[in-house]
Amino acid sequence: MVVTQENVAVNGGRRLSSQEIADALRDRIRAGDLRAGDRLPTQAELAEEFGVERGTVRQALSSLQSDGLLSNTGRGSPPRIADVSPARDEPQPTMVGLAPRLAEAFATPHVRVDAACLTAETLMLALGEPVRLIHEGSIRPESIDVRILLPSRDITLAFPVPVEGRSDGDPVHKRWLDQRNAQGHVLRHNLQTLRRSHGIDVRVTFRALPFTPPVKLYLLNGSEALIAYYMITRREEQVDAGGVLDMYDALGSASLLFSFEKQAGHRDASFVEESQKWFDALWETITTDLTLS
Repeated sequence: MVVTQENVAVNGGRRLSSQEIADALRDRIRAGDLRAGDRLPTQAELAEEFGVERGTVRQALSSLQSDGLLSNTGRGSPPRIADVSPARDEPQPTMVGLAPRLAEAFATPHVRVDAACLTAETLMLALGEPVRLIHEGSIRPESIDVRILLPSRDITLAFPVPVEGRSDGDPVHKRWLDQRNAQGHVLRHNLQTLRRSHGIDVRVTFRALPFTPPVKLYLLNGSEALIAYYMITRREEQVDAGGVLDMYDALGSASLLFSFEKQAGHRDASFVEESQKWFDALWETITTDLTLS
């Protein structure tokens, strides 16, 4: 079973946020439980399923629409799952473009994935596809080595930040930290389970960035570099206590993902090589592993 943040939230006994509901629906799309052309349940049905208000469901659906995952979003009927099939060389929303490329990368005997990002959210969800393919027997790598750079809990983040300015016990920073840790734990668990179930040599390591990454970078087997710029927006999110967080936050899953492949030509190959050198140098400079707590 692939664990998702939905499981973590439900098991924790707290009310899910709109972002977590959107993540759960994305995961169903990635797993094929919701396919192109399928209608989503109504807002009332989703609100009942997740135990939230309809306003929270509307925010979640708005996030999916921004990612290009929904069609028929006018009033009168539930939206449908969009048929997202752009050409491979066209930029795609990160949540759309990353999963199939990871599945290709995992089809090799020795998998290496390097990532630098604000949280592990997109990578956590996108890894559901290759993990599913391994469980069904379609692919069978011998080893998987994943290295992830995430911001340290001790730095002053450039984003997300509260609109009214930082304060002691900043709830926006705590929200980010809780998400960073929960997503990292789920990602590590889903991959390490493959060691027990399939005998695959798995290593998942986190190290702490001393700055806020302005982009998310994924390096796949040293042959492809995927980069997306974070888009900053002002938004509100309801919290458990009934309050609202007003913040400037990054929309990472909706940002366009640009692909550079070694086989595509000189410029692409140079970008892949320089990106890998940058990551390796930074990884070696940061000698302490990140604790997800």
